[in-house]
Formats: sequence, C-alpha cells, structure tokens
Amino acid sequence: MRLGIFARTFDTRGARPTLAAVAAAGYETAQFNLACLGLPPMPDAIPAGAPGEIASAAASTGVGIAAVSGTYNMIHPDPAKRARGLARLAVLAAAARPMGTGLVTLCTGTRDPADQWRWHPDNAARAAWDDLLAEMEKALTIAETHDIALGIEPELANVVADAPTACRLLDAFGSPRLRIVLDPANLFEQADARARRRLVEEAADLLGPAIAMAHAKDRTADGGFTAAGRGVVDFRHFVRTLRAAGFDGPLVTHGLAAAEAPEVAAFLRDAIA
Repeated sequence: MRLGIFARTFDTRGARPTLAAVAAAGYETAQFNLACLGLPPMPDAIPAGAPGEIASAAASTGVGIAAVSGTYNMIHPDPAKRARGLARLAVLAAAARPMGTGLVTLCTGTRDPADQWRWHPDNAARAAWDDLLAEMEKALTIAETHDIALGIEPELANVVADAPTACRLLDAFGSPRLRIVLDPANLFEQADARARRRLVEEAADLLGPAIAMAHAKDRTADGGFTAAGRGVVDFRHFVRTLRAAGFDGPLVTHGLAAAEAPEVAAFLRDAIA
C-alpha cells in the first residue's frame, strides 16, 4: 500500500510547496485539492497551466496524485445547485488526467441544504435515491468522456450511508468507472470493538474489488473524529482486512493538523508493515 495524505492538510499555496510538504511529512502520495492552488475546490474554470503545474510538481517531489477532490452535493434539494456541481465536475474531470490522476472523489450527498456532510431524514426516501441514480448516470458519462473513475465513500451523513447501500449503487450501474473510497471511521459513530471489526469486514467483503482508495481517520469513544492512531479504530485490522480483499492501493489520511502529519505517517506505516 502507498501511504498518502490530503494535500489540503498543509497551509501552503502552490503545487510544488504543497507536495514538498507532503513528502517532508513522510508520505508518498496525496489526494489533491485545487484549494492548494488558491482556487475553489470545485471551480468554474481551471487555468490552462494548472494541471501541468501539478503533474510537474508530482514528478519533481516524487509524490503521486492518488486522486483529486471533486465533492459536491449530488442530491441537493435544489436542482440548480446540483446542475452547477455537475458542470464543475466536468471541468475537474477534464483536468484530472493532465494532473496525473485517474480518480475523482465524490460526495453522494444529503438533502440537507446547507451542509453536504450532515444527515437529513429525507436521505432515506425513494426520491433521494432516484435523484442520486439520475445524477450518477450523468457523472459517469463525464467520467467515460475523460477516461477517469469516480470514487464514492460510504458516509453516515450521506444517502450512501453504509456498505450495503454502496453495493446497491455499484450494482445499479455495473460500471468499472464507479469505485469505492473506504474509510473505517465513516462506518460507525459509536460501536464496540467487535461491531467495529464486523463493519470493516462486511464492507471489505461487499466492496473489495471496487475499492480504489482507503481513507484513514479515527473516531473517539464518544463518536467524534480525530487523527489516525488517536481513537478507537484498529488500523492493523483494517489493513489486514483490505489486503485479504485484494486491495493494495493508496491509504490516504485526513482529519489531522499539519503538525500531526509526521506522527500519523509513522503510525500508519507501522500498521501497513
């Protein structure tokens, strides 16, 4: 597995300074975010030289680009906002390969109008699922056009809230361009050790062949988020389970401060080893 980190973890501007910080902290790949260039994460346009700047910085620092963040609320209750998000996804998708990656990460969304990471009761309604299917079909057409894959993450606050729902979405399309980003801390809020292991094993069993990237953040005992190694997630078990499912891709940490990055790298490298 290749150890990675969200590039946006570091308070830098520019592709080279950001990826140099990634390398200095002990990581070999990154999930890039256009905010690192001083742009919106999902811009209406990307300067012509920006993708080449990112690819050049990756080559010079030795840091790979595991993915680029393309999250927008795919089931926002306002169709106009969904349309704007989809248009911006097309902009980002066109730039992904020139940046050096074939994976764009998405957010399957929530009916909450203000926060795409907050649960809304209407997420469980048939209309929300139908909207996701319609939006994902459009997104996969974009992915096909630009020869990329889209990574969706089971996330408690979103319409794809768990591994069985993610499997249902994969089955609905049967497309190799629809992939999974698996984060163990997003599979539960509060659960005992046995339940946590069961949820990780269930997710790997259901989703294993489709997992393109793993994320690594942690949960505190009271359900909050924290940096990997400071909570209740058993990362050695997570890595073993991923390997047993055939995964050998990037393990990308986030939800940490830049000052914590070297310590988290050492912890995760030990878990991988």
